[in-house]
Amino acid sequence: MHTGLMQMTCNFGLAAALLWGLSADATANEGEALFKKQCGACHTLSADEPRRQGPALNGIIGRTAGKAEGFPYSKGLKQADWAWDEARLDTWMVDPKSVLADTYMIYKQNDADVRRRIISFLKTMQE
Repeated sequence: MHTGLMQMTCNFGLAAALLWGLSADATANEGEALFKKQCGACHTLSADEPRRQGPALNGIIGRTAGKAEGFPYSKGLKQADWAWDEARLDTWMVDPKSVLADTYMIYKQNDADVRRRIISFLKTMQE
């Protein structure tokens, strides 16, 4: 009986891990569609693509803000001394000016689930 319970617990744990992995992949896939729809007009995912209003966002996680080569950032972003992480991106997407008053970005996203999905996708676009 004890062995059966342990087997059932292990099977449940394995199933949960597999579902979580699938869920993370699904979230990133949904995030890609959201990125294209909501961010793609201003941002690309590669510095090789023609520049748009915003910098390319591949490799954004861990990158120092305002330092993507060849992009004309606002004075505030040029002087930033912090790196992008998930929490800062989330706050930025709610209200960029609450993070940095001197920014050109005007996009705001109040839906936490949409932000989570976009950030999940951006995490897959690391260089």
